[in-house]
Amino acid sequence: MVFGHNSNLKLGNLTFHVQTEDRGEAHALLDTTVYYHGRVLHRRTNNYFDLLPLNEDRQQALKLRLEEQHRTVMEEIRSGVLELPIPQEPTSQLAGPSTSDAPQAVPVLAPLQLELVNAKGWLAGKRAKLHLRVKQGNGAAAVGAAVLVEFEGSDIEHSFRGQTNQQGEALIQFDLPRIAGAELPLVIRAESNGVQGQLRFALKAKPRVPSV
Repeated sequence: MVFGHNSNLKLGNLTFHVQTEDRGEAHALLDTTVYYHGRVLHRRTNNYFDLLPLNEDRQQALKLRLEEQHRTVMEEIRSGVLELPIPQEPTSQLAGPSTSDAPQAVPVLAPLQLELVNAKGWLAGKRAKLHLRVKQGNGAAAVGAAVLVEFEGSDIEHSFRGQTNQQGEALIQFDLPRIAGAELPLVIRAESNGVQGQLRFALKAKPRVPSV
C-alpha cells in the first residue's frame, strides 16, 4: 500500500505546498518535497529498507514514519529551522527603459532526483553494486552528472566516484567497509551544472551470534 500527504502551509503572505509520498517497495523511499508557486525549494528523502518486506504491522509503522517526516518538515518551516530560498517575484514596469540596477528574479532550480534502481539487490556478500539513475528537476536524464558515494563514521575514509551516461545512469561497484558501530551512514551525492541532489541510507550491522 502506498501512502501520501499533501498540505498547504501559509506563513504571512507566503503559501508553501508540502508533499510527502511513499515511492513503493521497489524503491523503499519516503520523499518530501516543498513547493512555492510550482518551484521546488526543498527535498528530503529517507529509505525504509529496515521495514522490508512489508506486512500489516510494518505497513502501519511505515505510515507513522511517513506522517512523522511530513510533520517534521512542516514544523521546521514554521519555526524557521528550515530556511527556504524564496525566489524574488518579477515586478511590472510602468514606462521608461529598465536599468541594470533593477532587481531581477532569481530562478530556483529543482534539485537532482536520485534513484537506486536495484534497491533490493545492490549488495551481494561484501560486494556493493549501485545502479543509480539521476534526473533533473523536470524529469529529464541528468547526462554527465558527477556521482559521489561516501561512508560516514567508518574506520577509514571511503569514497567512490562515477559519472552518469546518456541515459542519466551510473554503475558504481566497491567492497563494503566494516561497520564499526550499530550502523554506517551511506550517502550518495550527484551534481550537474551546480545543481545537487542526494540519497542517504543507514546500513545496519548484522548481530553477532555468540559462540557456544
